[in-house]
Amino acid sequence: MKVLWSVMIIIILLLQLRLWVGEGSFAQVWSLQESIAAQQAENATLAARNQRLYAEVRNLRHQQGAIEERARMNLGLIRQDETFFLVVEP
Repeated sequence: MKVLWSVMIIIILLLQLRLWVGEGSFAQVWSLQESIAAQQAENATLAARNQRLYAEVRNLRHQQGAIEERARMNLGLIRQDETFFLVVEP
């Protein structure tokens, strides 16, 4: 009888071995869920950045003032009748 119980315990352990270790195990599923969550967070960040870029492109395509504003901010554009003042904070 002890031999039968020993064989049954060994069989049960062997059947559960794949459940805990190996392909499709709990550890692998947890790892994949963490990877999916991290990728979804990164995708959300990139989607927000893309939305900002699309809005900027739409703005630049449809409004002439947006192009001039961008040139003033990034390239230091000034008109002929304007005076440029540079304020330096200590």
